[in-house]
Amino acid sequence: MGAFLNSIVPFEAYKTVAAGRYFVDKSALIAELWPGLEAEERFYCITRPRRFGKSVMANMVGAFFGKAADADRIFRNLEVSGYSGYQAHLNKHNVIYIDFSEVPRDCGTYLSYISRFQNGINEDLAEAYPDLDIDISGSTWDILSDVFRKTGDKFLFVIDEWDAAFHMSFVKEEDKKAYLLFLKSLLKGKVYVEFVYMTGVLPIAKYSSGSELNMFLEYDMATKVKFSEFFGFNNDEVDKLFAIYCNNTRIPRIAREDLSVWYDGYHTAGGERIYNPRSVVCALTDNQISNYWTSSGPYDEIFYYVRNNMEDVRDDIALMVSGESVEIKLEGYAATTTELYTKNQIYSAMVVYGLLTYEGETGAVSIPNRELMAKFNDLLLSNEGLGYVHRLAQESTRMLKATLNGDTHTMTEILEYVHDTESPVFSYNSEIELSAVVNLVYLAARDKYRIEREDKAGKGFVDFIFYPEKKAADAMILELKTDHTPDEAIQQIKDKQYVLRFKGKLGEKPRYTGRILGVGISYDSKTKKHDCKIEIL
Repeated sequence: MGAFLNSIVPFEAYKTVAAGRYFVDKSALIAELWPGLEAEERFYCITRPRRFGKSVMANMVGAFFGKAADADRIFRNLEVSGYSGYQAHLNKHNVIYIDFSEVPRDCGTYLSYISRFQNGINEDLAEAYPDLDIDISGSTWDILSDVFRKTGDKFLFVIDEWDAAFHMSFVKEEDKKAYLLFLKSLLKGKVYVEFVYMTGVLPIAKYSSGSELNMFLEYDMATKVKFSEFFGFNNDEVDKLFAIYCNNTRIPRIAREDLSVWYDGYHTAGGERIYNPRSVVCALTDNQISNYWTSSGPYDEIFYYVRNNMEDVRDDIALMVSGESVEIKLEGYAATTTELYTKNQIYSAMVVYGLLTYEGETGAVSIPNRELMAKFNDLLLSNEGLGYVHRLAQESTRMLKATLNGDTHTMTEILEYVHDTESPVFSYNSEIELSAVVNLVYLAARDKYRIEREDKAGKGFVDFIFYPEKKAADAMILELKTDHTPDEAIQQIKDKQYVLRFKGKLGEKPRYTGRILGVGISYDSKTKKHDCKIEIL
């Protein structure tokens, strides 16, 4: 066993995951790889946003195929064991496992970085084949070719975080080209390569049919159906995990609906909606809903992607924060792309990184869930470069306070300010635009409320319901009217019995003990004036 060749690391890492309370069996992926072994199309690159289980799956593949340890004790109870090729491939392959996110101590140059992998693999080969008198100072691909010629042995490569080098500060532009050339020299056209399973966040940069890594079949989440079911959790899987949580947690503090609101909402090309797996597991483990995914990693700041084109994207962000989607032309986002200027480039990059989700049927992007929505809220509240959108978001604290205090004068003043902005999103030509306005002027409420739009309530659909995070806080039902009075809006709230949304079942204690406020907001399209009314229901 070496550091790279038939390393024990992927086995031990996957063994730990498989023993976890909230483990989900995705081992059927392995059976999807068997047809590619030694085939012409044997180079797979699977890209997903970070924290979507890429490393877990890479460790699983390395643990299953590699010779480092008897993996039957892990896989005999998993789905893959039911496939006919199980015994034929379990621990039968020489696996070279590389995690490109690892760097040597005090690494300050690309040469030091890449030498760690070349030297390590060379040393492993020299130890595994002592009779071949290997010169470890040679090129790794030359040594592997020599081993194959003399022994006939082939190698299955498992490469994790293939694109990590592109985010390291010491890697210069010329180094990135050298890195791609290194991968080409190691893998492309080499008969010793039995199979390559490569994963990362970024798709492979392709410039022409003769590019360095054009032998790879690429599988992303947004456009490729294959492998869709193996990354992220679907509803059934989360249901099972939630049942485990309820049965093993002394005082459960999470509702099943919380997991959907916070972590669901990503779309796959196969048409499934999936949850962020890390966030689900962390929430159930901690017994607490929180922002797990975006609290880690070096590139989770939305501003990084929109900074070059704030003027064009701010209206779209206002709409997406209100729960709407924005149509785009999805573009390939290459590893060497460093500057983003057009909206299509910006949103495509954000899809790659998981900051937005892309739905193929509509060709549109949207904010997938509350976990990501919190990051967009931060952007609107903190970045003056967004102009009027930022200013309106800043007013949201005052708007919430005025509403809870029954101060309709201040509410009207803020809404008039909204309408006087020059943005087309506030032209009130559609319900979507009016809803975007309401979301912006109540943005600060999201820290204290779960806000649902067009929620089924009582005998109909209400425009907005504000569910308080704290049971004793005031709840709000908000109805919008154009060319009608706010009194009519309040009457509709009563007639449709929207207040039932806050009532428990017969005999149950009320879900909320604070006041329930009916909020009517009207807009007169002739006078261009707003009016507001608040009533305790």
